[in-house]
Amino acid sequence: MTASTELDSTVMNVLLTTNDSEVDLDLTISDRRMLTTDIVALDLTSATGELLPNWAPGAHLEMNLDNGLSRQYSLCGDPADRRTWTVAVLREPDSRGGSDYIHDHLPTGSKVKCRGPRNNFPLEGARTYKFVAGGIGVTPILPMIRVAEATGIPWTLLYGGRSLESMAFQDELSRYGSKVTLWPQDTHGLLDLAGELGCPEPDGAIYCCGPEPLLNAIEGRCDSVWPTGALHVERFRADLPDLTHARPITVELAQSGMTLEVPADKSILEILTDAGIEVDASCEEGTCGTCEVVVLEGTPEHHDVVLTEDERESGECMMICVSRSKGTCLKLDL
Repeated sequence: MTASTELDSTVMNVLLTTNDSEVDLDLTISDRRMLTTDIVALDLTSATGELLPNWAPGAHLEMNLDNGLSRQYSLCGDPADRRTWTVAVLREPDSRGGSDYIHDHLPTGSKVKCRGPRNNFPLEGARTYKFVAGGIGVTPILPMIRVAEATGIPWTLLYGGRSLESMAFQDELSRYGSKVTLWPQDTHGLLDLAGELGCPEPDGAIYCCGPEPLLNAIEGRCDSVWPTGALHVERFRADLPDLTHARPITVELAQSGMTLEVPADKSILEILTDAGIEVDASCEEGTCGTCEVVVLEGTPEHHDVVLTEDERESGECMMICVSRSKGTCLKLDL
């Protein structure tokens, strides 16, 4: 930790919690409430009454729905609460079946098969935090704010949405007073990133989650002003590859001794599955991190939103659901 304030043992444990205990869980929706006209909050508890696994701010839960879809949602409750996990789900205007199903077919008392927790957006120690959230992107930020507040580390939140009516968790955030700035676009325009991020702070960190235009804007703002590594972002969707000009690649599997040809219009994961190679996978969109494998030879062409820039540059691992190869061959530790 680089924070100047001394952390108590409870909060320190929250910050340092790892999510290696990812497990399959049978959960029950113990409560649901509409936060806005299109955002529902779900409280989930163990169907057997057991304590839930530890998790740290930034972690998400995978929900495996009865319609065959799997979706990932940030845990936005209290990390210290081992009895209840909370997620908030936006009904997407162009829903592919996940958010619509949750809104329309999961009343209180419903049983849901889940897997988690997994954390691709961990909160790291810093002297100050600047949080920026767009829309439903506020959900992973909420537990981070609780930790920063509990430790006495200075922080601010700039929270934007289409309108005040569309922005969830306003009651909870109101307790923090001037540390939180609500910025509805219909009355204020686009977020004032220049004002919020114009002056880099020593050992400060920025955490941002929201739609792609916001993330692109904040990356552009920070690249020339803030130190490398200060900005941490979480994306809703991966940069899926354009396969129009893709080429076939060869994948060698070190453990099984198999060599497989991956056509231009297929993913590595699809070909492995067809060949009977069992690989953990979930979203198949490069957002959850489940299908990460070690790369022994070759240079991956990354299209996920999980790996950091340093991890991408190292080329030591890849998400085989969306990523391919910059060359013609890869050797994987499978």
